[in-house]
Amino acid sequence: MNSRFEFRNEIDEVGLRKIDGVIGYLNNLNIGVQIWYHPPLPTIDLAMEYWSGMPGTHCKNLFFRNHKGNKHYLVIFECSKNLDIHTLEKKLQQGKLSFASPQRMHKYLGVEPGSVTPFGLINDREHHVFLFIDSCLTKVDEISFHPNDNRASVVVKREDFFRFLDNRGNKYSLIEV
Repeated sequence: MNSRFEFRNEIDEVGLRKIDGVIGYLNNLNIGVQIWYHPPLPTIDLAMEYWSGMPGTHCKNLFFRNHKGNKHYLVIFECSKNLDIHTLEKKLQQGKLSFASPQRMHKYLGVEPGSVTPFGLINDREHHVFLFIDSCLTKVDEISFHPNDNRASVVVKREDFFRFLDNRGNKYSLIEV
């Protein structure tokens, strides 16, 4: 496995500002983090090579909008699971869903495609985004996400992740994926 910090010097100023912003936010909540830097990992398939040896449960984070475009949802589940959008629509009972555009990702989460993460909620000052979280994640010890840039991954304790969500104030619901 590569050094945890080997790729940090390859991240531009904007990316480092996003990563450091998340780390600072978590530190202010007294949430300990472990961080790994790596090449851009916009997909789970690419990430698996670099996540080898990293602790924690790794997640997929999908950002959706409703048909009218006035509601947005972040769906979080364990990375080895697959999710059919039609099954998800029935399960969530929020009407027809589609993936949110890059513009909406930036507006509500402050992230680019391939970097979607619940840590983007630090940019959702109006608490617009509703989360649906796979209930299996309530049973893991540690959980990992990108810190608003897909050139790093952070690991936090599960209870600290839910404390982060409670601090942010965005509403969430547990679902079975």
